[in-house]
Amino acid sequence: MIQITENRYIVKNEKILGGEPIISGTRTPVRAIVETWRQDVPPEEIPSLLPHLTFAQVFDALSYYSEHQEEINDYIQRNRIPEELVDPLVREAKPITVSSWHDAIHPMKSCGVLCAC
Repeated sequence: MIQITENRYIVKNEKILGGEPIISGTRTPVRAIVETWRQDVPPEEIPSLLPHLTFAQVFDALSYYSEHQEEINDYIQRNRIPEELVDPLVREAKPITVSSWHDAIHPMKSCGVLCAC
């Protein structure tokens, strides 16, 4: 059963992620957007990393989070991989930034897509 929330783009569906808040029409949980934002990715850049999302969906997810922080933080904690299960190579890896991601997919640095490189 789909449960509509007070946010236009956020729903809960027991058949998807056990009812965790997601972006309507996707399987993307609000926590994924929050965790991306917490990695210092500005909200307006998140759709370039998750191109199936719009600016409105991203901002609505962050709005939902601002009003339901305890709920979303609980989902984030429950989905955290215990440190002892993380491969050492992953632990030592540099975090991916928007610019390093862009450089990896646009090695010529003159793509004209999503940027003015």
